[in-house]
Amino acid sequence: MNTRSLLDQLLNAGKDMMQNQGSGNTQPQSRSGGSSPLGGLLGSVGGGALGGGAMSLLMGSKKARKMGGKVAVYGGLAALGVVAYKAYSNWQSQAQGNVSPGQPQTIDRVPPAQIEQHSQAILRAVIGAAKADGHIDERERVLIDGEVERITDDSELKRWFDQELAKPLDPADVARSAATPEIAAEMYLASLVMVDDQNFMERSYMEELARQLKLDPALKAELEAQAANSIG
Repeated sequence: MNTRSLLDQLLNAGKDMMQNQGSGNTQPQSRSGGSSPLGGLLGSVGGGALGGGAMSLLMGSKKARKMGGKVAVYGGLAALGVVAYKAYSNWQSQAQGNVSPGQPQTIDRVPPAQIEQHSQAILRAVIGAAKADGHIDERERVLIDGEVERITDDSELKRWFDQELAKPLDPADVARSAATPEIAAEMYLASLVMVDDQNFMERSYMEELARQLKLDPALKAELEAQAANSIG
């Protein structure tokens, strides 16, 4: 099952959904990440509903309106790893003081054999966060399934994706994919960018997810700071 390929395509789709703010232009537009530590990972979508595609449906046009037209979207797994590494390293250095910490094994630094494990956990977190406000209805499910069908011909992966969308949202179940502390950090970071922090349901979900992931409060704060700096 090549989860990495599907996740990378979904996250990269965010770059193709950029619209000129207030221009009414519906044609896709790519966006460089400028000097942000996320590079091309995050961007903002201006105005109205997002463009087509599974990622836009997962994020939800309602979320775009609630966030005042600014919705963070991904651009790739490597960039996610860079931000997770920075946050984790900062926390690790502060927590261990003068003790030289080991290098965090985030997705941009692990051996190829471990990338699939990270990718599946991150994709599960993305799906969970997308469901946190209950906005994915049956019509959207059909559209998402169609988009995933277009992206991959891996029948096992498509079944897994459909099962994840269909199952009741359970932060404890999502968190079980965090086989390492670094994966837990990546999952929380990916979820942060998906949710609207002004929405009570989504805030509550994130608090419970952090608890289930067993994130140190200082690491949780560092991940939130890195996400906020990168989006801004």
